[in-house]
Amino acid sequence: MKLDVIKLDGGAAGDVELSEDIFGLEPRSDILHRVVRWQRNKSQAGTHKVKTRSEVKYSTKKIYRQKGTGGARHGARSAPIFRGGGIYKGPTPRSHAHDLPKKVRKLGLKHALSAKVATGNLVIIDVAAMDEAKTKILARQVKELGWKRALVIDGADVNDNFARAAANIEGLDVLPTIGANVLDILKRDTLVITKAGVEALEARLK
Repeated sequence: MKLDVIKLDGGAAGDVELSEDIFGLEPRSDILHRVVRWQRNKSQAGTHKVKTRSEVKYSTKKIYRQKGTGGARHGARSAPIFRGGGIYKGPTPRSHAHDLPKKVRKLGLKHALSAKVATGNLVIIDVAAMDEAKTKILARQVKELGWKRALVIDGADVNDNFARAAANIEGLDVLPTIGANVLDILKRDTLVITKAGVEALEARLK
């Protein structure tokens, strides 16, 4: 499929041929869901922790005698049934990550790219580079292009001036090709890829 290429100032810059195997698939929500869930679980800290009976600060003295009180038998006040006692089977630090085959991860990225094409939210630009790191200039260009929440994917390297200028613009993020991922693509309204980024993505996903 062919898609028009534009410049940052909105001018035309020809067109580019996109691979149907990467940008022309019928998006599958089940694949996207699996990959997003894998990403979010992998990034989850898993540092939640509660104190068990052996960790709470309490006297270990028996609170009253074993027999003759008419009440239930108890040892220390650190038992889970008492206020301030330890928590029974509470969360402990652990990893929430789970395995996902590389083929599924690669397929998920293809479907995410195809989803942006299907909704008309994929924009191809010539280059993402600036002579000076001027946020004011880039912010004006982004506003004129109508990008509100956009992700820009460049080639192997990101232009330093462009990245520095974009860092101060709310809703605009820049990633090299190696950082392209399903979650970031789906979170943004507009996906912007440079011509170098298209070539690198197609080489990565073939």
